[in-house]
Amino acid sequence: MPAAPENSQLDPAGQLSIGQLLAGTTLEADELLVSQIYRILWDQIVTLKVLPGQLMSEKEIAEALNASKTPVREALIRLEDAGLVNIVPKSGTYITPISINSYIEGCFVRLQLETGAVQRAAERGHLSSELPNLDLILEQQANALKDEDYVRFFSLDEALHETFFKMAGVVGVWPVLRRTQADVIRVRQLKRIGHIRRGPEVLKQHRTIVKAIKKGDPVASKAALIDHIGSLETELEQLTSHQELMTFIENQDTSKVRKRSGRRNNTSSAATDRAR
Repeated sequence: MPAAPENSQLDPAGQLSIGQLLAGTTLEADELLVSQIYRILWDQIVTLKVLPGQLMSEKEIAEALNASKTPVREALIRLEDAGLVNIVPKSGTYITPISINSYIEGCFVRLQLETGAVQRAAERGHLSSELPNLDLILEQQANALKDEDYVRFFSLDEALHETFFKMAGVVGVWPVLRRTQADVIRVRQLKRIGHIRRGPEVLKQHRTIVKAIKKGDPVASKAALIDHIGSLETELEQLTSHQELMTFIENQDTSKVRKRSGRRNNTSSAATDRAR
């Protein structure tokens, strides 16, 4: 049965406030408040539940989470250090536009770390208890795609890539990588909301990576992963034909977007050739 239509709109004025979004959220007593609040707000931002330009009220956050303003303020400072919010004195805290530089850097970090992970997963995957999970996640992704449940499809995408790191025996690298992916995730979510999707292609690429890992072929695993990550490089260029989406991206000069994207495509192609 198809998923219910998405309620997300590309109009900050029509969005729920951060207080409304966080209503009912409970903080855990055994974890640092600042870390919890940071993680909760990070997730709200990167999944575009709050859009670039939207206000993040410190008071609303504190009231919704039943927390004092001090840990909320510290969490917002961390988010500002991460480039996700802009704290304007005597005005408020606002979600920053998506940064092209952060997007490119995030893709670069992901390429470097994840190619190593899939190679190592292929080399030692036969020893991993996670091996059966690969086919299970692929099956669940196929069902999500069939049901047009793109939120679940993306969640399963994350689960699959995390599994690669688990199989490689370096699961602690996954949260390190994910912290660099805020604007990569925001671009992907922006496309989801804008109905610019390539689910069947992604699923096919995932199957190719999994097949190579299960065969124990690190070279083929690396090549398949490079092909998959490289496909992300076209996402910004695709957005240039959707000006209603480009308003949320920092650099409005679309010629520069194409130039940068093209430069990265050339780099990725060269990397793929080397991998083969």
